[in-house]
Amino acid sequence: MIFTQAAVERAVKVHEVLMQALTGRQPWIHVAEVLGVSARTVRRLRWRYEQYGFTGLYDHRQRTPSPRAVPLAEVQRLLALYRDRYGPRDGHPGFNVRHFYQIARREHGLQVSYSFVKKALQAAGLVSKRRPRGRHRRRREPRPCFGELLHLDGSRHRWLALVPESWQTLIVVVDDATKRVLYAQLVEDEGGESAEVIMTALWALLETYGLPGALYTDRAGWAVYTPTSGTAPDRTKLTQVGRALAKLGIEHIVGFSPQARGRSERANGTLQGRLVNELRVAEIRTVAAANRYLRERFLPDYNASFGHAPADPTSAFVAVGRHDLDQILCHEEERVVARDNTVRLDGRLLQIDKQRGRRSCAGLRVLVRRHLTGQHSVWWGPRCLGRYDAAGRPLARAETASLGRYQHSGPRARRGSMGLLGPRLRSHGALNSANTPTRRALAHPPTTRRPARHGPGTRPIVVR
Repeated sequence: MIFTQAAVERAVKVHEVLMQALTGRQPWIHVAEVLGVSARTVRRLRWRYEQYGFTGLYDHRQRTPSPRAVPLAEVQRLLALYRDRYGPRDGHPGFNVRHFYQIARREHGLQVSYSFVKKALQAAGLVSKRRPRGRHRRRREPRPCFGELLHLDGSRHRWLALVPESWQTLIVVVDDATKRVLYAQLVEDEGGESAEVIMTALWALLETYGLPGALYTDRAGWAVYTPTSGTAPDRTKLTQVGRALAKLGIEHIVGFSPQARGRSERANGTLQGRLVNELRVAEIRTVAAANRYLRERFLPDYNASFGHAPADPTSAFVAVGRHDLDQILCHEEERVVARDNTVRLDGRLLQIDKQRGRRSCAGLRVLVRRHLTGQHSVWWGPRCLGRYDAAGRPLARAETASLGRYQHSGPRARRGSMGLLGPRLRSHGALNSANTPTRRALAHPPTTRRPARHGPGTRPIVVR
């Protein structure tokens, strides 16, 4: 009679415990605790040992292999597949069990269950058992609506396993209600997690989905201003991203610890465990190819695996509407125009042309903006004083004609108040009275009467 190895090992253990109890070195109640069975089962094992000897201790249910057992060839193929292609390599930890199971089912036709794959890999020593968790923490319930809260974070990592000497930063935006990744982009380590990179991500997000209710970030330099290291951030001084979020009406929530940003940190850990290995298997070595793979292959599979429907089907995203993203998502600083009608921003000298209705722009407080395209613009209130390329050279007049006119945001302006001089005249205290000569001149322009036909050489008469 043939028994499996597990049945033999179990019989040997039962025999050793029974012999200790029969010789009086151990009480019978301890036998049940050691074997993990009831007292009744211990009495049955003792009777079978007294009747049939050692063979009576075998578990006859394990006499023959189960007809549902996985063939040995399939197990060997599974282990070889992980060891040769998806396992640890070149200092990288390799695919985790769940990721490997999904790839093996999709790419290699694996038919066994996830539990069997996990136990097989652990028994072969290819993966280790999960480490024990830390101290108990209370879970925060996710927001009910899609777009009510978004997590934005950057993860600096060696994302390209085939180029181990290079570092990249992955900018990720995760929805709190559905766990879907709404935006993911790899950038070179030189750009890193800068304000321009974050604004580019926000622009793509706003154009695709709209305005979210709130944005959850860490205490990075682009997010909040921290006077000194180790102190609380000063929320009264807005960064460039903070200013843009305030103009758009998006609430900015700052997390003060990795535990507080648990959902975004777990998402980054999952991406580091999956994306790095998939890029290695796909033999991708450039950031451009990695971003293309990220958009076309990785994100659809990731969202299908981890995303779920929100508790409330109502979307919290709001349309962008009349917000001009080009004038909001930019680097903006205030400057005073010099006497030679120039302003400077980051070493770029911007020459302001002569404006209609003004002798000079010297002394004006203006806003100088550097846009995500690299171009610059100078604004005085709602009026654009000029647009420039990345080197500070003025752009053609045709490109700035539509932005150079005064854009009135309220009801239609009067004819006399158009242009750069109009708002200044209307706000001047000397022109508030309708009886002043200048006011009458603006309200009633002079008219010219034609000369009389009966008198040659008669001069025209000006009537006011």
